[in-house]
Amino acid sequence: MAPLESLGLPEAKSKRLMQATGGRRVIDLLFHLPDRYIDRRADRPQDGEVATLTVSPVEIRPPGTPRQPWTVLCKADFGPLDISYFGRKSWLGAWLSRTYPPGVERRVSGRLRLFRDRWRMEAADYVEPPDRIPAIQPVWPAVKGLTQRDLAAAVAAAVERPKGLPEWQDPHLLSRRRWPSFWTALLSLHQPEAPPDTPAQERLAYDELLASQLAIGLVRRIVRERPGRAMAGTQELRLAALSAFGHPLTEGQRAVLSEIDADMAAPQRMLRLLQGDVGAGKTLIAILAMLRAVEAGSQAALMAPTELLARQHFRTLDRLLHNTGVSYALFTGSVKGQERRRILTGLADGSLSLVVGTHALIEENVEFRALGLAVVDEQHRFGVAQRLALTEKDRTDVLVMTATPIPRTLLLTHWGEMAVSRLTSRPSGRLPIITRIIRADRRAQLLQRLHAAFAEGGRAYWVVRAVEEGEKHDNVAAETAYAELKAIFGSRVRLAHGAQRLEVREAALHDFASGQAQLLVATTVVEVGVDVPEATIMIIEQAERFGLAALHQLRGRVGRGAAQSYCLLLPSQDLNEAEQRRLAVLRDTSDGFAIADADLVYRGGGDALGRRQSGRLGHRLADSDRHASLVPMAHQDATLLLDRDPELNATPRGRAARALLALFDHDLTLAPLAAG
Repeated sequence: MAPLESLGLPEAKSKRLMQATGGRRVIDLLFHLPDRYIDRRADRPQDGEVATLTVSPVEIRPPGTPRQPWTVLCKADFGPLDISYFGRKSWLGAWLSRTYPPGVERRVSGRLRLFRDRWRMEAADYVEPPDRIPAIQPVWPAVKGLTQRDLAAAVAAAVERPKGLPEWQDPHLLSRRRWPSFWTALLSLHQPEAPPDTPAQERLAYDELLASQLAIGLVRRIVRERPGRAMAGTQELRLAALSAFGHPLTEGQRAVLSEIDADMAAPQRMLRLLQGDVGAGKTLIAILAMLRAVEAGSQAALMAPTELLARQHFRTLDRLLHNTGVSYALFTGSVKGQERRRILTGLADGSLSLVVGTHALIEENVEFRALGLAVVDEQHRFGVAQRLALTEKDRTDVLVMTATPIPRTLLLTHWGEMAVSRLTSRPSGRLPIITRIIRADRRAQLLQRLHAAFAEGGRAYWVVRAVEEGEKHDNVAAETAYAELKAIFGSRVRLAHGAQRLEVREAALHDFASGQAQLLVATTVVEVGVDVPEATIMIIEQAERFGLAALHQLRGRVGRGAAQSYCLLLPSQDLNEAEQRRLAVLRDTSDGFAIADADLVYRGGGDALGRRQSGRLGHRLADSDRHASLVPMAHQDATLLLDRDPELNATPRGRAARALLALFDHDLTLAPLAAG
């Protein structure tokens, strides 16, 4: 699909569109669906409602005092109408004179109020010649510097592009479900003539689910059909690592490791998901699986989505293997020069047995002598092609890990028929985290509690939503919170957020981990990749604005040592009843899977999946609650299609499905097929 620049928009607008849509393609704009609609079809005034009316301007009356508005006095068929504009800009009067020439009819649209028997409209949303105001106005999620009119203009320039695409859906399914074509569905949501209907939304959701299932099916077939290697371990390296760990495996860890060992011992490739709750010990299981590969004479790699998380995994690896004689390395984009060359040579000649890294591991110049096991952490943050790229290196078993608790009903959506191992129990010696909801009027006592904890050597996180003022006017900002807390606690405080340079953020995290700092003010950058066992207090400000699963992940940053830990939720002062019930779920349970199920119920439909989830689960158009019944349909449909046309080039529908995969950015998954 063409890039956004092909729409001919100014460069600044194109950049803001990329920021709003999260992509660089025209189709990313068209997948950026409105989150609500304003019905402007009413043509008679009703108090508090939006209406579109024909008026004749009579007079423009300037304000009598600085606090009064400019007022446009108009006549309408129902009587007089006053349209008010607040503002002291020097150009406002001239603009009103041009916009409302006396005696020239205008169509205006906005919300009406009846005040002392006279109709009023504050700053009309539209002032146009007849027939230019939309009957149903879409409202798209926007960013600063991008107006609704900018988005409407961009969509208007883009919406004709996919009109000629072939149909990839089964015609009988379309008829039975009364679904429109792909293009018609997009058009009815972006430029509706009437309130959008369910079939259009369902059609696009099913397109996304089918694309996901086809991509998963292709990867599964490529991985499973190519020969694997039977890897039998000696237990020597494992026993050494467990000795360094210092604790026995839990019953759950032993069960999961047994399932992984059985897969690795078989001659077929392993394709298994390790789904572990926060603090359940997934990394230890992954390292023990990697050591089995090394014991069998192969290499193993662990790929994480961020350098922060990769470094955390490497520290764990270093602690467990420091005295075992196993060679291992950290390989990320920041590794340069001689060290980079050393690692590349070691992976190619086999002298490096284990490597932990980021996307850098799938660069073309990275070659393994014998990669037996690839572990992919937080795999939903990687594209399907990226996950496949590492396994293309050799006859490689694949173990993917996620700390995001996923309800069983959603497993098909993201992992198809991948074998699933669930790890729910926590390692021995760790106490349950005590969670409390703290009222706003108890903030002073909380600060006193921190003073006492710091005096005893304690450490705490203070998490907020935004980086700086302006992201959302009423969000607590990290920069502001840092300044306030630094004024109270002085040099004990550090700041970490995603907008910082890597070295600045790493220095703050290092100071906190080493004990040079005792309070870390941060955004959700600490949600994964930070492991400080000495930290025992997690404070989350405006907690009601986080998803339950995100809160659970943040809570998991504490409780990693033997000391009692606490998670203190600081909601806003105007907390409503529904928000109170939602936070009570987190207070009353530490079961991540129960929390995930509750999260689906409480967060509703609009932002359940996609970019608006801040990276969780990863669908844009499909809603995990409303469209749950479509998941097994898409899974079965994709399976049948791939059974009949494995290369997706023997039938018209198979060839059309290639276009579907490209639209949803899965097109690279077909590269191995094309090459073959």
